[in-house]
Amino acid sequence: MAAAQLTASTMTVPARNFALFDGLRPSTVKFASFGTLRPGTLTHKSFKGLVVKAATVVAPKYTSIKPLGDRVLVKIKTIEEKTESGILLPSTAQTKPQGGEVVAVGEGKTIGKAKLEPLVKPGTQVIYSKYAGTELDFNGENHLILKEDDIVGILETDDIKDLKPLNDRVFIKVAEAEEKTAGGLLLTEAAKEKPSVGTVIAVGPGPLDEEGNKKPLTVSPGNTVLYSKYAGNEFKGKDGTNYIALRASDVMAVLS
Repeated sequence: MAAAQLTASTMTVPARNFALFDGLRPSTVKFASFGTLRPGTLTHKSFKGLVVKAATVVAPKYTSIKPLGDRVLVKIKTIEEKTESGILLPSTAQTKPQGGEVVAVGEGKTIGKAKLEPLVKPGTQVIYSKYAGTELDFNGENHLILKEDDIVGILETDDIKDLKPLNDRVFIKVAEAEEKTAGGLLLTEAAKEKPSVGTVIAVGPGPLDEEGNKKPLTVSPGNTVLYSKYAGNEFKGKDGTNYIALRASDVMAVLS
């Protein structure tokens, strides 16, 4: 069978489907030359030259970014490359950060005729939703521009257990998985069902109504609650305790 030939050594695909701003260069996907492809010879090594860059690069001539409205610019926390004991982590084991430091904020949200002050200030350490915002490569560092509503909470210490939720978020300590069945049989790790029950640790001040007033949440710290199984953002504390932060609407019931 004749071998397939790739004639172009490099192909660049511009991100045409994304809205562009003045001074921002769209990210590109580059395919390095594969040379000659023969049946049965295409393996994962053939894609070694594949480079995917997701962040939008801000040209060096621009030295500042001013978010608009209720948007916030966050400098993303560096990914941990080692464990606490000094063991190097492979790239597949490195957890994508969900936190960083606020660098700049917009003028705040407007509801009706009410102008609200920004929820966070520059220098604040925040935790944000996993898939929120747009990544930027600014001054050679990774940043994220996102809306205030995508910020889960403020972190005043270096341990997630001290998270202070914002808006309608609820911060929950996840209950431990059942070790045994109702009949007393021990469950293996693979058979343990992921719990959807936990104890509320902290709650946000509540969402805003049409006049900009806060509506208190219906759950309180200390409540044991049942929440939607696939909702929220999961975190692990320094002591290994599992936590989850989710919207109050994802809490389905209070258990007693």
